Amino acid sequence: MFANLLARFGISQSRIEPSRWVVLDVETTGLDPSRDRLLAIAAIAIEVGPGFTKPTIVIGDSFEAVLKQDLASDKDNILVHHIGVGAQTAGRPPVEVLEEFRQWVGSSPLLAFHAPFDQGMITRAYKRFGLSPLANDWIDIEPLAAVSGIHPKARALDDWLQLFGIECSVRHQAAADTLATCELLLCLWNSIRKEAKSLAELKNLSKAGAWIPRA
Repeated sequence: MFANLLARFGISQSRIEPSRWVVLDVETTGLDPSRDRLLAIAAIAIEVGPGFTKPTIVIGDSFEAVLKQDLASDKDNILVHHIGVGAQTAGRPPVEVLEEFRQWVGSSPLLAFHAPFDQGMITRAYKRFGLSPLANDWIDIEPLAAVSGIHPKARALDDWLQLFGIECSVRHQAAADTLATCELLLCLWNSIRKEAKSLAELKNLSKAGAWIPRA
């Protein structure tokens, strides 16, 4: 019915872009998406204004969960993300978390700093538990930062947070990292908007930015 109504007024569905985007971060047992396990997901929605205006962080629209592990990660890994043995073994059932995350995300595009890693870990988790992967668009924020030209030598999230004076309450803790990434995206927005004024253009800009040499 909605599609017919759009057609009646000559409006293409492809022109209607989601205003709700989701910025996320994950914690894992390691850095190999083909082998390591997903420990936690944290995500915060942002609302993009009409005309691709600067987004607003919607703290009340957020998601955070630790996935139950049959075997906790090693001590060195725990020192990175601070999710202890007890928290890992007492986490929520992975299938429950992943399906709840799917429902919460809906059709929103997913953004992360170094998104291919987050996407790889989340996709592997869905497949591991016999679930269909998310079909959402993914956008990597790191190339968008590189395209801005503001900090040619920056490679890591820490470099960008330091540049803009963004405080992260607990670094390498998914929820804190996610909020800091949201704030970074807002700091970059004016530069980004000079090159992209739609979600499709933003995706292309991110892909193009991945080829920029990092000093």
